[in-house]
Amino acid sequence: MNGLLGDGIGLMVLGMGFVFLFLCILIVATSFMSRLLNQFFPDVAVAAPSAKPVAAPAASKVDPKLAEAITAAVHHYRNNKNS
Repeated sequence: MNGLLGDGIGLMVLGMGFVFLFLCILIVATSFMSRLLNQFFPDVAVAAPSAKPVAAPAASKVDPKLAEAITAAVHHYRNNKNS
């Protein structure tokens, strides 16, 4: 039984070592690719768009009958949804 336990612990340590080595290689490769991309494609400063006042849509352009129909439809939907 002692030999099996020792072999199991050895395999566990070996497996964990390979995973740790792979993750270290992955970190190095990712860092290298990041530096390489930043060298060939540096960040370009984006100019902030000028603050233009956004005009709100005028309420007078909405037909009052249409607004009343929409209000009635929403009211009807909300009442039937709860039933």
